[in-house]
Amino acid sequence: MFAIIETGGKQYKVQQGDVLYIEKLNAGEGESVTFDRVLAVSKDGGLVTGSPVVAGATVSGKIEKHGRGQKITVYKYKPKKNYRRKQGHRQPYTKVTIESIQA
Repeated sequence: MFAIIETGGKQYKVQQGDVLYIEKLNAGEGESVTFDRVLAVSKDGGLVTGSPVVAGATVSGKIEKHGRGQKITVYKYKPKKNYRRKQGHRQPYTKVTIESIQA
């Protein structure tokens, strides 16, 4: 059984026991989180899709930790104009373990 959920503007295909690295959520570590934007659910060998979400379907998970991803370098320049800007960025994330899917 799997589900397709939407969180942080992105879509994820999840199963029970999966570990996701998603956009940072405003909840503490160890807390439980419920995703109610379920776009599709696979059950009994068939696929149930919503328009846009499946009514009554939820996916619950547990927040393992918060962190920041690898550093990327953003570099802008304009040739022959002596314009250079170097900037770094680390995207915050939340590590979530999927506990159950209710269809």
